[in-house]
Amino acid sequence: MKLISVLGGGCRRRPGMVRATAGVAVGVVAAVAVGVVPAVSVAAPSSGAAPSGATLDADSVDRFVEDYMDETGLPGAVVAVTEGGRVVRTAGYGHTASGQDLTARTRVPVASLSKAMTALAVMQLVGAGKVELDQPVVRYLPEFVMADGRHREITVRQLLTQTSGMDDSAYPDLTRAQPHTLKEAVAAMRDAPLAADPGSRYRYHNPNYFVAARLVEVVSGRPFAERMSTAVFRPLGMTDTVSVDSTTEMPDGARGYVRAYGTVFARSHPRWFTAGGHGVVTTAEDLARWLTAQNDGGVSAEGRRVASARTVALTHTPPRTPEDTGYAMGWWRHRDGDGGEVIQHNGQLLTHNATATLLPDSRVGIAVVTNTGLLAGDDAAQLTLGLVDLARGVRPEVEKPFSMTADWVLAALTVAAAGLGVRGVLRSGRWARRRAGRAWWRTALRMLPLALPVLFLTQLGTLVGLLMFRAGTLAQTAYAWPALVVCAGAGGLAAGAVVVARGVALVRCGRGKDGVPGRA
Repeated sequence: MKLISVLGGGCRRRPGMVRATAGVAVGVVAAVAVGVVPAVSVAAPSSGAAPSGATLDADSVDRFVEDYMDETGLPGAVVAVTEGGRVVRTAGYGHTASGQDLTARTRVPVASLSKAMTALAVMQLVGAGKVELDQPVVRYLPEFVMADGRHREITVRQLLTQTSGMDDSAYPDLTRAQPHTLKEAVAAMRDAPLAADPGSRYRYHNPNYFVAARLVEVVSGRPFAERMSTAVFRPLGMTDTVSVDSTTEMPDGARGYVRAYGTVFARSHPRWFTAGGHGVVTTAEDLARWLTAQNDGGVSAEGRRVASARTVALTHTPPRTPEDTGYAMGWWRHRDGDGGEVIQHNGQLLTHNATATLLPDSRVGIAVVTNTGLLAGDDAAQLTLGLVDLARGVRPEVEKPFSMTADWVLAALTVAAAGLGVRGVLRSGRWARRRAGRAWWRTALRMLPLALPVLFLTQLGTLVGLLMFRAGTLAQTAYAWPALVVCAGAGGLAAGAVVVARGVALVRCGRGKDGVPGRA
């Protein structure tokens, strides 16, 4: 991933507030560079560890998940593990943010795991001859209009494989007013440009799946949520699963937790539009049914077929693109460091994260949902790593979220920034006296580096978005990594306080020089 830094500068003469605050900001960016990658990658174990006699059964799953929760303080998780047509384990552990016990039948949001379900609904229409994958979307959805005329070239396949040319850089949907219906979501794109030619590159972008869901709605003649229930969920036996239009319709409004400084804090979730892209609410038991159907070529545990084996295989198969990212239709496909094939997707809200994993060689399926948010709380990914190890006969080890270490580094930097700010304010009079009588522009240049921590704070949401190839806001970053925002805030406030103190001291020095009493 790219790290785009806006930091630099410093005082040439001596260690002081200018250099120190810039150094604090650089340190924060370095922490982001080290920490973000494992949080946003869809990972699989790559250790070369030999099998250790571990077995994939209900007891071993329970032991590992409970050990992980004990060591990391994870409040709650639901887990589904299948092998072929057999359910190994479905369970809930811990509690919700409202204090209710989590069970195998507790409804939880799965965020972007929803995309594979939307893709299957589209592919059912393809199988019925109502939609052709390589025909333009506008053939089936004339209301789909963008400011860029190239939108007429976007095909149904390109929506599902996220190669449409749409991108957060051109249309940052999560920073805009949120729609209420799929029709509104598609209409809101009328003024949006494309970031690339359709089919030329992959870019993850939720509105691809808003458009796909609206296509399902229009072609089927049924509301999207109803179509998902009748064509996908009920035939698979997923009777406790629904698709909702926004986070406010999720259980407890998607309230969950964020991680900071080794502990967790309950947070409500802002309203996001979710239909088609990240709006499915389900249970561990229903996730097991979903995994079984994926590994059994579109056949439910009860033997009911919802799609052909060829159709399901196609949703797992990435298209050939110059970037070769491995993204198929709501799934990533890749090989891990041991050469094992993995089909996987993650899902992230600000207060929950999820993963679904298929191991084609063993026909094992694993789904994990935790009630901690993205970036600082990558618990679902860490739990998945251990469960995949179990599936491969390797005894899993608990790997803590990176933030449990990084947050204490950020805490030290926060204290340092505050201390240097106090020092800079207390020494502002002496600093001003040394510069009394100098040209104003020289003094301004000496103060300029202090603007960098302030700039870093105000642009932090953009910087984190760049690291994730997404667009975000500072408020969203405060959910994703609270300690980072606190550290950046401390640096910005410290620098601002020093600027104000030095400015006041310069004015007082000037008045004293002109015969006006004043203390420096």
